[in-house]
Amino acid sequence: MALVKMENAVKNYKVGKVEVPALRGITLSIEKGDFAAIAGPSGSGKTTMLNLFGCLDKPTGGKVYIEEHDIITLKPDQLADVRNQHIGFIFQSFNLIPVLTAFENVEFPLILLKKHGPGTRRKKVLEMLAAVGIADLANRLPGEMSGGQQQRVAIARALVKQPDYVLADEPTANIDTKTGHEILELMRSMNEKLGTTFIFSTHDPKVMEMARRLITVRDGLVESDVRR
Repeated sequence: MALVKMENAVKNYKVGKVEVPALRGITLSIEKGDFAAIAGPSGSGKTTMLNLFGCLDKPTGGKVYIEEHDIITLKPDQLADVRNQHIGFIFQSFNLIPVLTAFENVEFPLILLKKHGPGTRRKKVLEMLAAVGIADLANRLPGEMSGGQQQRVAIARALVKQPDYVLADEPTANIDTKTGHEILELMRSMNEKLGTTFIFSTHDPKVMEMARRLITVRDGLVESDVRR
């Protein structure tokens, strides 16, 4: 089943009076359970693709469907609802709230959902912190943790609301090689055990090697799409 798909998606950005093409007509579907990496040189369009998959932007032309909804037709509050309910985000800079503990950072998306009481939220957060191996760091602030520990908090935050898919933008960029490998193994394990769909944007050969689907983009077009 396609969770998200593009049909001849085009995206142009204006730089002054000049229109710069980022995507030139991409047709692509992400299926439930995919562990997919989008790879390509800087300026190839991979971050733009992630922004469209994440409802952070809309296409200039063509179609992008999230859960069968054409995002071009959605209002800003509807796009926010889609992001809150269906999509998890992992950023290379972690994007944790510095004044909140690990527990509070992971709890935050559940508070936004307004679906669970305090007791249920606490149970879900503690289970997720344990799942990513940092249950003992629940009360630490981001500034009191290593980069790898912060990225584990970010993964827990992305997964705690059980999203349909997770977008990970260069998730290994700001951590050392060993920790990066551990983080990738953790996400692959969650993909296999929980069926969570992951879509990476990456330059990292390790991410490309571990992905079960490698989508290569160049000059705003898909160059190759290989499942393995």
